[in-house]
Amino acid sequence: MKRQFAVFLLRLVLNSFGLWLAVRLFGTGYSPEAVDAGVGIFLLAGLIFSLVNSIIRPIIIVLSLPAILLSLGLFTFIVNGLMVYITFALTPGVQMTFWHSVLTGILLSLINYIVSSALEPRYEPMRKES
Repeated sequence: MKRQFAVFLLRLVLNSFGLWLAVRLFGTGYSPEAVDAGVGIFLLAGLIFSLVNSIIRPIIIVLSLPAILLSLGLFTFIVNGLMVYITFALTPGVQMTFWHSVLTGILLSLINYIVSSALEPRYEPMRKES
């Protein structure tokens, strides 16, 4: 249980960093309240992103399954961008266009892939001792 919470906190911090980095690279800028809040706004955005990914994303994936199959999986980039766009719509003071959200979704997917592969437990087959 402690390990799961630690992994959740690590993902939250890295997603928040990824959102901050994406806003700096692709975003339309900060509003004055986001500059005042600083780290807090992006930690809130990371938390909202985690909730949106765990609640809304599975529903959207099931509904868009025909488009995902027809595009051989490339439509998942659009779904990831939609999740980021929803996150920024719910986070006060941070703005981003939809297509920049798609690029942010790709960036966050890479970050989460790296974290998952680094934290994944590695199982080695047991050797028979004779």
